[in-house]
Amino acid sequence: MKIVVIQGPNLNMLGHREQNIYGPMKLEEIHTQMEGVAKQHQFEIEFFQSNLEGEIVDRIQECMGEADGIIINPAAYSHTSIAIRDAISSVSLPVVEVHISNIYRREEFRHKSLIAPVCAGQICGFGPFGYHLAMISMIQILGELTAMRKAQSEAQA
Repeated sequence: MKIVVIQGPNLNMLGHREQNIYGPMKLEEIHTQMEGVAKQHQFEIEFFQSNLEGEIVDRIQECMGEADGIIINPAAYSHTSIAIRDAISSVSLPVVEVHISNIYRREEFRHKSLIAPVCAGQICGFGPFGYHLAMISMIQILGELTAMRKAQSEAQA
């Protein structure tokens, strides 16, 4: 099974930008930890980062037929992108939204995620550990979907 991790704008700057909010960990370090969890559970994992909304939409669409689930940190696009929301809705894959900071403790314009309603769940405020929680959540979701499909095919047989 394959999980695609999509990182939005400015996340390539982790470790450098606003360490008081995002901490000192770099994106590559987060990805290395996620690879460890994926390997431990026999999952394939792929990473994608872009500062461009259209590239993120394209990557979500490419996941259809290629991936089993998506973990996404749309960053600032969480609060503005109907295009990313529509792309998630169109691929019919489980998606977990993750944010390093607690968006509900920040500026009011960050309190509303346009993405969350089309996701299986949202994890925010746990720093880089939120990605670990997102991985465990996605593994659980995909396990449940696999068991459900198996039960359905056995019932039809």
